[in-house]
Amino acid sequence: MKRVVFGILFILATVFAQAQISLEACQKKTHENYPLVRQYGLIEKTKEYSLSNASKGNLPQFTLSSKGTYQSDVTKIGAKIPGVELKPLSKDQYQVMLEMQQNIWDGGNIRTQRELAKTTSDVDREKLSVDMYALTERVNDLFFGILMLDEQLKQNALLQEELERTFRQISAYVENGVGNSADLDAVRVEQLNTTQKRTELLASRTAYLKMLSIFTGDAIANDATFAKPEEDIPVPSGTAGIYRPEMLWYEAQNGRLNVNEEALKVRNRPRISLFAQGAYGNPGLNALKNEFTPYYVAGVRLAWNFGGLYTLHNDKRLIEASRQQLFSNRDVFLFNTELQATQQNSSIQSIRTLMQRDDEIISLRINIRKAAEAKVANGTLTVTDMLREITSESLAKQTKALHQVQLLMTIYQLKYTTNN
Repeated sequence: MKRVVFGILFILATVFAQAQISLEACQKKTHENYPLVRQYGLIEKTKEYSLSNASKGNLPQFTLSSKGTYQSDVTKIGAKIPGVELKPLSKDQYQVMLEMQQNIWDGGNIRTQRELAKTTSDVDREKLSVDMYALTERVNDLFFGILMLDEQLKQNALLQEELERTFRQISAYVENGVGNSADLDAVRVEQLNTTQKRTELLASRTAYLKMLSIFTGDAIANDATFAKPEEDIPVPSGTAGIYRPEMLWYEAQNGRLNVNEEALKVRNRPRISLFAQGAYGNPGLNALKNEFTPYYVAGVRLAWNFGGLYTLHNDKRLIEASRQQLFSNRDVFLFNTELQATQQNSSIQSIRTLMQRDDEIISLRINIRKAAEAKVANGTLTVTDMLREITSESLAKQTKALHQVQLLMTIYQLKYTTNN
């Protein structure tokens, strides 16, 4: 029989533990549900298309062209050759040409285009990771807001129980002729105030639950319970302990600038290619033959554009200026992040110091409240004064509960700040 009871208790405990909602689960579901997450796939597809397009630069390139011209004069032979009749060329000339060009060496242009496609994809992906990481802070705020409201609701329920006990006690005093109805009214007012406060807390909790439900994509019931996360988290210090996705984003941007710098060198290199032209026109290759004829030309072509040299120096300066601005932004981010982490570390220590006195304050408040109850029973203290002590005791307990949640919230804020 004992085994059956223990088995049932274990199952109930397991189900209850599973029913609790954890911070990590909310964060995971939010990152899976948020519409922005679909852009990861789009970035990868864009990268694949760009790489494929760049690789096609090594395939033969075909160009079809045609032209028709009229010129004021044509080539003529002034001397007459006996036995040979030379027809004059037509002043209107026509040509249809198909040209095939095969790249042999492009100075590294295709390779640079592929690297640029990769680094651009890296920048877009890391920027998206930065935007997605920001969701963590929003989920944390909602989650710990709910925990704080839950603690306030617990203390509110305890206060209601205490006021109900006081109401019964004062009712007994009234029945015995020791108290009066005004004392009961004073207790009743405090009960109503506590009920109103509970209504406000429940309304705020419902609003938080609805927002968290939208983030996670799951409907969270009003009676859902939330598990407090672990408090024991290593506290990082200095910029060496910062692993934010922004750092990878800055690194990816610098990588793209390096590729842009390499592209400047490639732009000023020669290009070598094979070509073949097949045409049909009048005249053909024989300029003295006035009729439509087919012909072809094949060979090797060298092209070298020196126009980029004019702006090469300034282009390098622009890239270097962009790099320095990037490094400056990174240093500012690290400075602000380290400053924020330092402030949060100080807050953690401050809250822990306050919590060391919470239990002592609560113990003293309980003693004061008990003494006030005894004085009311002896007729040396008014019920209003006793209610003030009951409220003070409740506030002391609320303060302890809020300090516990604030400590967890600040620890996880620090965890978010450093991503450690």
